[in-house]
Amino acid sequence: MGFKTYSAPVLLAVTLAFQPVLAAKSTNAPEQSAAEQAADRSPRVPTFEIKGDLAGRLDVFTTQYEDTFAEVGSQLAMGYLELVKANPGVDPWLPGEGTTITLPRQYIIPDARREGIVINLAEYRLYYFAEDGVQVYPVGVGTEENPSPLADAKVTMPLESPAWYPPASIRAEYEASGDFLPRMIPPGPDNPLGTHALMLSEKGYLIHGTNKLFGVGMAVSHGCFRMYNEDISRFVYQVSKGTPVQVVNKPVKMGISGGEVWLEVHRPDEDYSQKDRDRLWREVAREVEAFRQKHPGVEVQRKAIELAVDQADGIPTMIGEQVSQVASDKTAKDKQRSASEEPEQKLYF
Repeated sequence: MGFKTYSAPVLLAVTLAFQPVLAAKSTNAPEQSAAEQAADRSPRVPTFEIKGDLAGRLDVFTTQYEDTFAEVGSQLAMGYLELVKANPGVDPWLPGEGTTITLPRQYIIPDARREGIVINLAEYRLYYFAEDGVQVYPVGVGTEENPSPLADAKVTMPLESPAWYPPASIRAEYEASGDFLPRMIPPGPDNPLGTHALMLSEKGYLIHGTNKLFGVGMAVSHGCFRMYNEDISRFVYQVSKGTPVQVVNKPVKMGISGGEVWLEVHRPDEDYSQKDRDRLWREVAREVEAFRQKHPGVEVQRKAIELAVDQADGIPTMIGEQVSQVASDKTAKDKQRSASEEPEQKLYF
């Protein structure tokens, strides 16, 4: 794939042209050695078969006493927030010895082209469409103040052991808080870009690793897309230059699989404010109505929809089915009636 290790002068020229806008302070997060990274380049996540609009399956994990959701997420390539939302009532910082938690590894495919990379900001996930299915990774995305862009871009260059040249705006933020940030941070454990990165045609943005254990699967960055080092260090070897990268924002997803209708709703934070609840209700109403217009044979259950919105846990919920229409008692005139003459169906909340 033409993968290279780039020297500091080369990276300086590249990074000045595409300045990443991620800021992160250093931690003592353990780093894999180059030998360990090179030893295994297979994906850490499963490649799931896509069945209609659905992929994956729910799984469970039994915690040990010292586990936290952040540590479990890092071990299993899952995001902190997706674990929190899928396990209401469980303390994410001390789930306790022998606690069985749900691993939300079932997904409705986002409404986008099923090729290359699709990042859905609303669920903090990256979908990679391989030849035999789809892989799903947690990603950190931009904050409300520094949002990640909605984009239709491409991968332009893979980077190994990238140096970081912080933009002036980020250095100013550090200075304002009393911290000093040098003009260049070399590769190593203090580098916020982690061990590897993918440069994008969307100027100034990268998919990259991190020197922080906490933050993957959350809104934490200055706009870039943050992956675990253990994921990005393998992922860059799967992705070729020119791979399309679509960035969407879909907190509500619907799909059909095997004649069943599924709904997946994502709240943005651990807490579920009334403002977020009202916004998601409106969005679900719009999505359900549009879905029924697109699929006239669909029947949905209001109670199932209410449950999905009330929980907003990011886990697909079956809300109905696609039924075949019985036409034996219809006249030829009925069959020829145009769609515009059909009685309009609406779902009110």
